[in-house]
Amino acid sequence: MMQAWKALDEVMDPELDEPITTLGFVRSVVLDGDVLTVHLRLPTAFCSPNFAYLMTSDAKDVLRGLAPHVLVVLEDHHDSDMINRGVAADAGFVGTYGEEASRDLEELRLTFQRKAHAAAMERAVRTVPLERLRSLTLRDLPESKATEALRRRRSALGFGTAPDALVLVDDNGVPLPPGDLPLRLRFARSVGISIEGNAHFCRGLLRTRYAMEETA
Repeated sequence: MMQAWKALDEVMDPELDEPITTLGFVRSVVLDGDVLTVHLRLPTAFCSPNFAYLMTSDAKDVLRGLAPHVLVVLEDHHDSDMINRGVAADAGFVGTYGEEASRDLEELRLTFQRKAHAAAMERAVRTVPLERLRSLTLRDLPESKATEALRRRRSALGFGTAPDALVLVDDNGVPLPPGDLPLRLRFARSVGISIEGNAHFCRGLLRTRYAMEETA
């Protein structure tokens, strides 16, 4: 069901900033009558419950409306049963985990959205001369995957995406003082390297975990 796969492309791993589809986390998508069932799997059984719940819940949200009944099942996680019950009941993270939920899931989402934005911002300006950075606007960026990703990250955070919007901003969308630019870009670069490294590592873990299934 191509429409469902396309919808799932919008679900991001909050830490790795990549779609769960390209990461290989979607095991199957099946439409049987009026029930659309999606099975998810993660690199290890001990992936953070916060992340696992977020991806499972987001997957259900993007699929609503594609079938009368949507069932998203997380497999092989140490909290699979609890997460699946919570998502099926639309209980929310706190409603699912109760007192164990030390902080709201939206706070976690915001933290990783900000990291993803910082990394995207640095990638988009990597080839721009330093003297141009202070006044650089979105209009000045070449049309590329990096620019598209930056606009998408800004939109998710509610930052301006108008052509005349300044590119270099802080975690709240406020333009950076000129003196802060070098430090901010170094930080953003380190965040991007960390995200890319973690994504590579998780892909390897996933391949290893399900190697027998893939070769069967």
